[in-house]
Amino acid sequence: MARITTQQEKWLAYKFFSEKVAIFDRADVLRENAEAVFAACDAAHGRWAKLLGVRAVLHPRLRLVEFLSIYNITQEFITATEKIGGRLGYSIRGTMQSQAKAFIDFQHEMRMTKIRAVLDQEMWVEVDVPDEFQAIVASLFYSEPLISEGLNDNQGETTTSYDDVATSNDDSLVTDTEAQNAEQTPVGMNSAEVSLQNSVQKKSTPSTEATENNKVTAATPSAQSKNHNMKERGKSTSQTLSCGGVGYHMVNCGLILLKMLSEYMDMNNFLPTLSSEVVHRVVEILKFFNTRTCQLILGAGAMQVSGLKSITSKHLALASQVIGFVYAIIPEIRRVLFLKVPEARKALLLSEIDRVAQDYKVHQEEILTKLVQIMRERLFHHLRGLPQLVESWNRPVDTDSQPSLIAQTLVKEVNYLQRILSRTLHEADIHAIFSIYFGVYVVPCYYFGVHAVSLACFIWEMLLQSCNGKDALWNNLYEPAKQVVIIFHKEISEAFSWVEISSPQAKGRLHRDIMLILGCIRSLPSGSLSESGIPNWGQLDEFLQERFDSEAG
Repeated sequence: MARITTQQEKWLAYKFFSEKVAIFDRADVLRENAEAVFAACDAAHGRWAKLLGVRAVLHPRLRLVEFLSIYNITQEFITATEKIGGRLGYSIRGTMQSQAKAFIDFQHEMRMTKIRAVLDQEMWVEVDVPDEFQAIVASLFYSEPLISEGLNDNQGETTTSYDDVATSNDDSLVTDTEAQNAEQTPVGMNSAEVSLQNSVQKKSTPSTEATENNKVTAATPSAQSKNHNMKERGKSTSQTLSCGGVGYHMVNCGLILLKMLSEYMDMNNFLPTLSSEVVHRVVEILKFFNTRTCQLILGAGAMQVSGLKSITSKHLALASQVIGFVYAIIPEIRRVLFLKVPEARKALLLSEIDRVAQDYKVHQEEILTKLVQIMRERLFHHLRGLPQLVESWNRPVDTDSQPSLIAQTLVKEVNYLQRILSRTLHEADIHAIFSIYFGVYVVPCYYFGVHAVSLACFIWEMLLQSCNGKDALWNNLYEPAKQVVIIFHKEISEAFSWVEISSPQAKGRLHRDIMLILGCIRSLPSGSLSESGIPNWGQLDEFLQERFDSEAG
């Protein structure tokens, strides 16, 4: 009995040992198989990465839809092989990520070159807005997928190219002879003394860099035929670009910038792992557009690089509209872009894009201030001829029953400025120029370059603290850039107060001039009525009452 038990134990021990050996053998086989599968997947990754490396120079130059086809199929391959092999493919992931970053870098440099060329060729002529651009803005505010039509295979049939953007708006052109003549001699520019070219510092230099592949067409006289061709293709247009219920008059470069921003948002949407890189590029192109526009318009650089004979009030108004539009869409662009940005990077990137938005706001205020300055310079130019005018007034014979040429020309220029600006600017901007106090709080940004506006805002805040408030700083450092109505009341009344009237004829001539100028002032936008109920009442009215009490009554 004991012998049988011993044999059974031996048999059971042998069976147990055999099973363990089989298990170990099976584990070894599985481990070897797993290693073989991983080695195969790793070899496949290496082969794929080698193919990507061979095409490394070509991939960044592809259109987004073409690059995405390679990027997406690579990601699917990586996911499938990692699931089969059981390990992450760090090598191929790094290769694909570096090529995606190279793609963004190349696309950004291409767009920077293109927008630089567009700005340098910009003639600052108002253009019609194709519906494609209105759709881009609508997608921002209604959170629709920001997929530009350029991702479609039929891109040539469905999208507006950069060259097609320059469609001039004929309705915006001044047709009456008076306005045309005034446009040729722009407000704020006199052939002998006053020149916008001399009133602002010109620090811009010609920059016409554009490769053969990046050539663009600016708004030129051929824009009318382009507009006709677009309508023939069935693309409807409008005169303004609506954003948040507000219409903006646009120029060629503004529409191209909007198109580029939509393409950046496409890259941000389809390459979410590089969202932070895309945001940096958007900030850079927005900064460049703002700074270069300031150099070209406020800095008068367009007279050198674009061939403009002068910077007119119309150019300033259109620049204000474009800058104002970009400022209006920056919050929506920020919201869309930051949907993909990692939380750890959001704070820094938010501060960068908010600084850019502030730069645009200050730039627009500077343009409006420049328009006020233009009328101030024109007023001073006319008042310099007042002594000679008074000499003719004191002559005994009064054969002319009309106001003086100085008064007529001044009123004509003010009315022309108001008419031109009213066609382009928003009502709030018109009031800022004519009937609301509007101060210059910063150093002009074109003096210092890209970071000037942010620097100026910082300096302004520091000065406010050191001077215990804006009023103290204002009184100590700056003379307010007042609106046109206040400037006219103050300067004209002071100039007329020094006039020596020696005859009733001279007194009548002075009265005629004052009444003509006051009539012009009354027609300007009024922020509020005076106690007497008269719009834009001011110092000139008081001067009229003092000098001509009986006539004024």
